[in-house]
Amino acid sequence: MSDLVLREDAGGIATLTLNRPDALNALSPSLFKELRGHLDTISNDVENVGCVVLQGNGRSFSAGNDLKAIQAGEVAPSPTFQAETIDAMEGLPQPVIAAVHGHCYTGALELALGADFIVAAESARFADTHGRWAMTPTWGMSQRLPRRIGLANAKRMMYTGTPVSGDEAAALGLATFCFPDDELRSRVVELAETMVANSWHTLRADKMLANAGQRLSLPDGLQFERENSPGRGPDMEERLQSFSKKQ
Repeated sequence: MSDLVLREDAGGIATLTLNRPDALNALSPSLFKELRGHLDTISNDVENVGCVVLQGNGRSFSAGNDLKAIQAGEVAPSPTFQAETIDAMEGLPQPVIAAVHGHCYTGALELALGADFIVAAESARFADTHGRWAMTPTWGMSQRLPRRIGLANAKRMMYTGTPVSGDEAAALGLATFCFPDDELRSRVVELAETMVANSWHTLRADKMLANAGQRLSLPDGLQFERENSPGRGPDMEERLQSFSKKQ
């Protein structure tokens, strides 16, 4: 691999950084191939990685799909490779946080929506600009965005292409939090550390059950939970003993 996507691990948190700052981290096929490699590795490393943070280097999270790469004829390994890579991120056993500052346009928004939740900086600008280029979504925009912010709000973003600020994204539920830019990294790390302090067994179970339940009716989802909840984790006794000692 080159360095289009950087990986740094600390304290059970794997941070993936889109690393094309001179191109506003535009999502070229080559970048997606590197991202997919990291995701596949992390998926099989549940003993060492409890949470994933996805962020962008430089002035933006990502300006979106690399139109210059498209014009130059650069192609992904398959026609659906980018969409499948976002699916792979969404399907990771570990929770994923997208830390977004600056541009998060179109393909970048589709990528961020593959995370469990988005934490925005005040400088963040979210937009779906497919209509500007006479393109249509194939990476999940039409399905994930309405589920995140409701159908009417999603249609407004999709139909108009008007950017949404970090504060507005938080108000819509597109972002879970919005922080000043100079606090974004520390706040995201704090959030990730709070998560990995809990049982990783429970984190993985919660994500699996919640994601699967979104595709089911409430009665079917409740039945799915009863039948598929993996039960107590290997660290339960240790955690209970630690709690008892503090009393």
